[in-house]
Amino acid sequence: KDSLSFESPVVFIDEIHRFNKAQQDALLGAVESGDITLIGATTENPSFSVNNALLSRCQVYRLEPLTPEQISAVLQRALLEDNILKNLSVDLQAQDTISQLAHGDARKALNLLELAIQTADTKQSPLIIDDALVARVAQTALVRYDKDGEQHYDMVSAMIKSVRGSDPDAALYWMARMLVGGEPADFIARRLVILASEDIGNANPNALLLADAALRSVQSIGMPESRIILGQVVVYLATSAKSNSTYNAINAAMSLAEKDASPVPLHLRNGVTKLMRNQGYGQDYIYPHNYPNHYYAQSYLPDNLIGTRFYEFADNQREQHSKQFIDWLKDQAASND
Repeated sequence: KDSLSFESPVVFIDEIHRFNKAQQDALLGAVESGDITLIGATTENPSFSVNNALLSRCQVYRLEPLTPEQISAVLQRALLEDNILKNLSVDLQAQDTISQLAHGDARKALNLLELAIQTADTKQSPLIIDDALVARVAQTALVRYDKDGEQHYDMVSAMIKSVRGSDPDAALYWMARMLVGGEPADFIARRLVILASEDIGNANPNALLLADAALRSVQSIGMPESRIILGQVVVYLATSAKSNSTYNAINAAMSLAEKDASPVPLHLRNGVTKLMRNQGYGQDYIYPHNYPNHYYAQSYLPDNLIGTRFYEFADNQREQHSKQFIDWLKDQAASND
């Protein structure tokens, strides 16, 4: 075919994130050859819901939420043009409230309008849709949380950042949003365990113990009581001293380990057989417990890495106390030489 004049058919796939990997892969050949022009629509983040191979061959356009003014226009159009609504006399006093509660989603706004009309006092003419009525029906109609979609990642990110930023109120709010939306309590607890080590670490070692205890507790207790346990832990973590020194240290060590394969020094090897010992395994190793303060200055890194530092003591009370202890050990060992 003449690629310059050939008009490929347009294939529109709504909710493309519902296609599994094999189904998405089946589109690759036709998209790459130009046999079809693919338009996929999704309410999910395509970075998570669309295969990388297909995503790399497409242009992504983000559709922004409607403004409150646009939502209001949609509501007025529905009242004027819908086959059922246009035959009703409706006094939409809560138009601005519905527009705000819909958070840019026209479908949610229309659903809320429909629920309000169904709930309104039918003896009135016109039907009065006021703020009080909308607030009542909105309690069940507008829980905005998709635990399988982008909001799942956004809200857990907001909770973690709030804890990291030492804001217990914001952390409680975002966690409550997740719980109200149906997020499993044990998922939240697992994230808090990771956070306790990553963002608090040795500034307060009890944080990890409490978070781990919370995880085991919510797994055995379940909701709704688990909210109490999670609330306690979130407040404790948010108001605790913070440090990411051990997080940075393990990342630095992992980065070097991926590039360096230095052999274990002979004195650190495990000489479990006579042959190994004859080859020097374990020789020249100094047993620290035989020395004052259970410490002896010897090298534990490969020769080419001696002096490498991964861990830097953070400027908090507990880590500085540990630093003072290590410095004291080294000073004592030097004075005993």
